[in-house]
Amino acid sequence: MRFEIEVQSRSKAEFLDITPLVQDCVTRSGLTEGICVVFVPHTTAAVTCNENWDTSVQLDILETLERLVPWRLAGAGSGYAHDEGNSAAHIKASLLGASQTLLVTAGRLSLGTWQGLYLAEFDGPRRRRVLVRVMHAAE
Repeated sequence: MRFEIEVQSRSKAEFLDITPLVQDCVTRSGLTEGICVVFVPHTTAAVTCNENWDTSVQLDILETLERLVPWRLAGAGSGYAHDEGNSAAHIKASLLGASQTLLVTAGRLSLGTWQGLYLAEFDGPRRRRVLVRVMHAAE
């Protein structure tokens, strides 16, 4: 089954916990065993699976990505060839990736105790689409 989720980011860079929204898609699908693919059709946002217990982990990831790929490089201008001004967001989204594939067991996302699923925003605030496909896995 196919689903589409819309989320609104509120900051230039942030992690939005979409775990409950994706789990709702799995529940509505009625699937008990299979896979769930989550995809963001945006070039300046990503989807990632990481810790959901301590929010400082998300801040650490965002701060580390900013150090690795800053919005402004030293010197004149942004330091990037792309003149739209959001090259750093494109690079960060590429580093994290546009999709995640998760197992579904007993009708639930098979996440670890401390794991959550996040839309990673790098060029917000924006309204973002998240595409979810829930299906039986071929064995």
